[in-house]
Amino acid sequence: MPSEPSEPSAAARPAGTVPRRISTKAGTFTESVIREMTRLCLAHGGINLAQGFPDFPCPAELKEAAKAAIDADDNQYAITWGAAAFRHAIAGKVARTYPGWTIDPETEICVTCGSTEAMIAVMLALVDPGEEVIMFEPFYENYGPDAILSGARPRFVSLRGPDWSIDEAELRAAFSDRVRAVVVNTPHNPTGKVFTRVELELIAELCQRHDALVITDEIYEHIQFGGPGGHIPPATVAGLEDRTVTVNALSKTYAVTGWRVGWTIAPPVYTSAIRKVHDFLTVGAAAPLQAGGVAAMALPQGYYDTTAAEYLERRDLLCDALAAAGFRFRLPDGAYYVMCDTRLLDPEGDDVAFARRLLETAGVAAVPGSSFFADPSDGRHILRFAFPKRLDTLRAAADRLAVLG
Repeated sequence: MPSEPSEPSAAARPAGTVPRRISTKAGTFTESVIREMTRLCLAHGGINLAQGFPDFPCPAELKEAAKAAIDADDNQYAITWGAAAFRHAIAGKVARTYPGWTIDPETEICVTCGSTEAMIAVMLALVDPGEEVIMFEPFYENYGPDAILSGARPRFVSLRGPDWSIDEAELRAAFSDRVRAVVVNTPHNPTGKVFTRVELELIAELCQRHDALVITDEIYEHIQFGGPGGHIPPATVAGLEDRTVTVNALSKTYAVTGWRVGWTIAPPVYTSAIRKVHDFLTVGAAAPLQAGGVAAMALPQGYYDTTAAEYLERRDLLCDALAAAGFRFRLPDGAYYVMCDTRLLDPEGDDVAFARRLLETAGVAAVPGSSFFADPSDGRHILRFAFPKRLDTLRAAADRLAVLG
């Protein structure tokens, strides 16, 4: 077997040069395709339906609370794992939303710098190198790199269209005693699927049999459109109560994706480990913005009802435009994305080229489907559109998409 190429010795390198070797882990994945499409959209002056961030204001209560905290000179570190008032507010909000789910804010919550940091902190804290992490594909692009950076091996299980259901036989075959965790994202990015109770009970059975954890990303919990059963937190499913780590954040529900305030909820033994890793990743989330989080957790149920109704209107507006333009898709039951089949418009099936062409000719940015699959060819006939936008923005995008129809 040929040996690996070695870095030239200092004497062999030209003066003034430095080694250019990167880690093996960093070499196994690319930069975010989603964020790249945002940069391209800005360069072309397009309408950004690629990256999932709102273009409308967050609730005034959050802004006033954050401003008051800044005016009160709340400028220093909060407690590493989250200000006490915020942790207690999260626990109270969860109890009101999901009766029967009781959380100890002193031992079961860790506040993080967004759900993105939460996910990598969980992986680093709870998954050992060489273990496997099951992920459903299509998947949100961060999960694979998180597992790789943790030294784990991603193991992919397909969600089957058109309803993006779990294939029970495939999931059972994926499990073994090497599996440490299963990542569940519900409501799901990019498909808009909401996992059913039957699916979660199947996951619970397999996790108990193989002593695996569930790491569940529930950042879209309040953006759902009345699908069968609605959103069910895995931590409330029998058999998963003591083996679930829930990841969430202010970002999507409260339209503050730039604040980067998230949290984990987990049994004390797991939370203790997550808090240690979080401490050495970021120390803590911004103190004044945690005060805004306290205000967010105090919003009444009417806020969530209105949010879901407004997103339903946005979904229907964009989906009507996409259908008229020639895209085919299943209406999402939750989250704020539409995953589209592009075959009628792009028979050759080059999702990256088609996404660039759509931006350059119609001025609308979407995400190439290949970024959501382990094998990029599985996404060659797919684009993902996001609809967390003002109705006027979506109407303007619809006018631009009409050139395709």
